[in-house]
Amino acid sequence: MSSVPVPTEGAEAASQAPYALLGGDAAVRALVGRFYDVMDLEPRYAELRALHATDLAHAREKLYLFLSGWLGGPSLYIERHGHPMLRARHLPFAIGIRERDQWLACMDQAMVEQKVAEDLRQKLLQAFFQTADWMRNKAG
Repeated sequence: MSSVPVPTEGAEAASQAPYALLGGDAAVRALVGRFYDVMDLEPRYAELRALHATDLAHAREKLYLFLSGWLGGPSLYIERHGHPMLRARHLPFAIGIRERDQWLACMDQAMVEQKVAEDLRQKLLQAFFQTADWMRNKAG
């Protein structure tokens, strides 16, 4: 799994982690909420939406837990579910370039709407791309 580079030296490093730069727990939860709202409402993300259950509550919670730790905050996902095993957990879903690109566009739209600082948004998009591209398991 790709991760966002996070400094590791004490409180100063924690304050520079993407988790803190976004605004902590409430901001991560809001970003995830907006991501799924956009995915659910925007027709251009229909293929991505079709990969999810009708009720998005479970997906929202899992992404929130995962992103908290991935962004340099509390390792909530690992504490509750163990190692994320992202690729293995996504293998049942046909993920190609279109699904990857829809996921990235949806997350980018959510970050813009949540007013994530441009420099942080660009860094996160790069890290999200690496992880989303690693999830691909079908051609095209």
